[in-house]
Amino acid sequence: MDGTDTPATDGTSRVAMSEAAIELLRRLRERHGPLMFHQSGGCCDGSAPMCYPEGEFRTGSSDVLLARLSVAGVPEPVGFWMSAEQFTRWRHTHLTVDAVPGRGSGFSLEAPEGVRFLIRSRLLTGEERARLGE
Repeated sequence: MDGTDTPATDGTSRVAMSEAAIELLRRLRERHGPLMFHQSGGCCDGSAPMCYPEGEFRTGSSDVLLARLSVAGVPEPVGFWMSAEQFTRWRHTHLTVDAVPGRGSGFSLEAPEGVRFLIRSRLLTGEERARLGE
């Protein structure tokens, strides 16, 4: 991917959000302003998506922008970034960002809320891969 949002024209995307994640993002947006996600692929909490104020986590050539998520009630898209190294292993998966009870990383904005973001994944179908240009 070239760092721009590239969903297929039919709306096929690599990333979606659960209702619980959407609700949490709305609350976080009210408190912190525009948001972004980054998933580094590290161990432990590093393997969970981390939510930051937009621009607080510096992305670069070692990161891939998987999606600009449109979230009802959030005025601007929420970027979802992943380390390029992890993307090479996960390029054939569809990711759903969810929010569940529990304590996440201290660096992610949801940590004080008593919930954490996590990823649920499934393989992209052959049709989805074709629409995404794979």
